[in-house]
Amino acid sequence: MTEVRADIHRNTFPKTERLYKKKLIQELFDKGSSFYLYPFKVIYFDTKEENVPNQVLFSVSKRKFKTAVARNRIKRQLREGYRLNKRLAGTSGYLMAFIYTADKQQESRMIHKKMVKALQKLAQLHA
Repeated sequence: MTEVRADIHRNTFPKTERLYKKKLIQELFDKGSSFYLYPFKVIYFDTKEENVPNQVLFSVSKRKFKTAVARNRIKRQLREGYRLNKRLAGTSGYLMAFIYTADKQQESRMIHKKMVKALQKLAQLHA
């Protein structure tokens, strides 16, 4: 049986799509471009690499959300919104950071809608 690697078409969020290496994170924040779409700021950078999945990072301010429970819930909502709609981001090889900037927690439905808009905007910027 041949294993077909089609993660981009499946609604999964494997470690290969998570941005966790310090060097890549530093490159994203140093060289990346950004736009603001309430409730988050999106920072993105094209690595110009082919056949490499997009990598994404989610961040929630400790200053605005004091408890870890609240921060983790928002990050879960962001990850779920990305996981369900990542196909909208388009091509591969992008580094992305979604920084949650709202002062209070939002409903998952609203976060998912905004995630769709953000991913569509990213696709338009690099089409």
